[in-house]
Amino acid sequence: MSSTWPSWLPLRDDLRDQVAYGAPQLEVPVRLNTNENPFGPSKSLVKDLEHALSEIGTHLNRYPDRDSMTLRQSLARYINETSDTTFTAENIWPANGSNEVIQSLFLAFAGHSRVAAGFEPSYSMHRNIARVTGTSWHSWERRDDYSIDVNHIKERASEVRATLIFLTTPNNPTGTITNIEDIRRLAEISGRTGALLVIDEAYQEFSAQPSAVTLIDEFPHVVVSRTMSKAFAFAGTRVGYLVGNAKVIDALQLVRLPYHLSSATQAFALVALDHSQELLANVALLRQERERVRAALARLGVNSLESGANFFLFSAQNPGKLWQKLVDVGVLVRDVGLPSHLRVTIGTPEENDRFLASIKDALGESSSG
Repeated sequence: MSSTWPSWLPLRDDLRDQVAYGAPQLEVPVRLNTNENPFGPSKSLVKDLEHALSEIGTHLNRYPDRDSMTLRQSLARYINETSDTTFTAENIWPANGSNEVIQSLFLAFAGHSRVAAGFEPSYSMHRNIARVTGTSWHSWERRDDYSIDVNHIKERASEVRATLIFLTTPNNPTGTITNIEDIRRLAEISGRTGALLVIDEAYQEFSAQPSAVTLIDEFPHVVVSRTMSKAFAFAGTRVGYLVGNAKVIDALQLVRLPYHLSSATQAFALVALDHSQELLANVALLRQERERVRAALARLGVNSLESGANFFLFSAQNPGKLWQKLVDVGVLVRDVGLPSHLRVTIGTPEENDRFLASIKDALGESSSG
């Protein structure tokens, strides 16, 4: 996309020097750069998806259920089963991926003359959506190990006066986890300053950490963003959802687009939830593969960060050069812009073996050169 805009185009001045978000999309045999789940749907799941599509096919001339009530009830059951909670449909709001959830939070609770804050490095779309919605963004830097300093925030939060505070855990791109007690402390701090505390849990199912949804009854200003793209392997369907106090959910209805979630999206998500046991069984395998790949890299002398997600950071003396060497042999990882690091998504065992063999060869070339 060109960054030179014609004079006749009335683009906002604050967007003229920006570039669109997105990872490189290259046609290579092994793509380990976008944190996708590598396991496609089973034949039985595909069959149920086809049946769901045929069920709604004769009604596509009608708008979808505007309030997505059946899907919200099903998502509430899933959260309750996995976190021992008692949420109802009134505590759930599904959207087109968790990015729409995040954007809607900005539209309802931020905007011009307001401030949002987050802990960086983290998911860049928080900052990007702040910019798009005209919200001022304040960044608190993470420690060298990418953890957060709650005591520092306790001293500084009232100065920032944010209406939204974002915390991603497991964090993207670092994979690091913020423990539930630190989240509780942040909830206490944000409650005193009048901010919603938004916990982005896109990778929660890959972590052994209790979910922040368990704090919502005690702290009604805590909201949790989740997605079906990762653990459920449903990235192509684009389903995210928010778990929160019913009043937060009601407020989001003020900024939602009418009929924003298609009939097909709702139907497919319901099928996925019916198959949750099957889909989440792959999470255990991906966890095992994550630790196997990390151990194999360690034997090659490559350090990596402990991760609670389906990816991790690994050390690279020259990230750009190593990234290109891997691409040249058909393996795509992600350069996330962190010094001396690249990020790799966990793929199938075969893809992971290809990655390990390729990085071993690349390191061998570097030492011989």
